[in-house]
Amino acid sequence: MIVLGDIPFLDLVTPHAQLQEELTAIFHRALLTAGFIGGAMVEDFERAFADFCNTNYCVGVNSGTDALRFALMAAGVRQGDVVITVPHTFIATSEAISQAGAIPEFVDIDERTYNINVEKLRDHLKNNCASNESGQLISRRSGRTVTAVVPVHLYGQMAEMDPILDLAERYGLTVIEDACQAHGAEYFSHKVNRWMRAGSMGRAAAFSFYPGKNLGACGEAGAITTNDPKIADKAKMLRDHGQAKKYYHDFEGYNGRLDAIQAGILHAKLNHLSKWNNQRRERAAEYNRALAATRNSLILPYEPSWSRAVYHLYVVRVEDREEFMAHLKSKGIATAIHYPIALHLQNAYRSLGYVAGDYPVSEKIADRIVSLPMFPQMTDEQQARVVEEIVAFEQSRDIAKHVLAESGAVGMAERVV
Repeated sequence: MIVLGDIPFLDLVTPHAQLQEELTAIFHRALLTAGFIGGAMVEDFERAFADFCNTNYCVGVNSGTDALRFALMAAGVRQGDVVITVPHTFIATSEAISQAGAIPEFVDIDERTYNINVEKLRDHLKNNCASNESGQLISRRSGRTVTAVVPVHLYGQMAEMDPILDLAERYGLTVIEDACQAHGAEYFSHKVNRWMRAGSMGRAAAFSFYPGKNLGACGEAGAITTNDPKIADKAKMLRDHGQAKKYYHDFEGYNGRLDAIQAGILHAKLNHLSKWNNQRRERAAEYNRALAATRNSLILPYEPSWSRAVYHLYVVRVEDREEFMAHLKSKGIATAIHYPIALHLQNAYRSLGYVAGDYPVSEKIADRIVSLPMFPQMTDEQQARVVEEIVAFEQSRDIAKHVLAESGAVGMAERVV
């Protein structure tokens, strides 16, 4: 039951109400021109988003899953190849790998950032793979050729890209960024001595514009960014039935085009994205400040010095997650879990033969993470209520532990007497 004063996990109504006139004009433009698929609105957005990501090209597609799938295929990932990624991400990451014809293999995550652990990636490439006579990297697990790495910029924070790119160069691998949660996130690259935007560091990158993203459509949408014209051209053909010219098909492709109305909506919203990202960062900073006293029982997000995160999600870790979430729910505060089961333990990947214990960090945090309300239009009053109820819950737990400890001491004294 929803009661007055409830705090949503995400507010998708307010920003659309604020932009209603502008977004309605986009719909009217499409009606009057009958420009529904492709055309000027798609091309305008592609140019604008490429500029935003500091890349030469952007290819609009109909979902983030297709963006990653097409990026992998356009980069040359073939049937039966191995692509390395993390087990702690949404299943679309591994689905895109499988649907590109490859096999996902996993490397565990860093316990602080929740992104790929660079040292474990280094160890995996050194000890779990070997080079054949042709110089190709072969997975000892599957006997297949390893061709790519997909670092996931999870929760709005980029993975540690410099050493990932160094390892990829050393082993001849292609890096495709999963930037589906990282629109506008930045990483300070010591290799080039400047901040780099998500989507500009790998050979290509995939973005999702699912409505709840930092930049969200009013439906499904996605995009590929790249500096490689060959990848851009191949992705455009993949999204449109394998054709560069109408009815002339060089290969079988897909129906993965971006609708013009969604592109127009995204272009309009893109003008507000930097402001919205700054508002998310401000909310994250306030959570960090206000929840500092709970650090003994609540693990807050970690943002390294080389990162400028955009807080698509604000994720904490608690020992007693079910009680924590139930308490907040009872006070009208919505929460979520991203994600409760690591990919290698999902039924969908049972055939890959992984077992519990293979990726202990991913398994550990899956049992403890909670996503708190986070959206740009969150008010001071709403956030204060969330913090107040978290502190109240922690205090009640401390009191309960103290009472149990005292009762145990009394009981022991009585037995001694």
